[in-house]
Amino acid sequence: MPAPAFAAAKSDVGGNQAPASFGLEQNYPNPFNPSTEISFSLSEQTHVKLEVFNLLGQRVSTLADEEYPAGRHTVNWDASKQASGVYFYRISTKDGVDARRMMLLK
Repeated sequence: MPAPAFAAAKSDVGGNQAPASFGLEQNYPNPFNPSTEISFSLSEQTHVKLEVFNLLGQRVSTLADEEYPAGRHTVNWDASKQASGVYFYRISTKDGVDARRMMLLK
């Protein structure tokens, strides 16, 4: 299994009201090369697991596996060591699971 790609996270919680529910946004840009941003929103502080999978269902990266405060958060995925193609990213929290598709073009 490939080593996880470097992920950097930033939060936008200062002075903003927490969203009404948990949500996962489409990555931007999409298609992308070599990195993309994945944003998600939380209605309350919770543990977040954000993972990236290839078309075979193999996990290629874990971008987050920690507590996040309520608010909107953005995580960057550097896919420079990955092959071109379709990938899926999945977020798991106590409030549910959601997934989206993205495309890496080199």
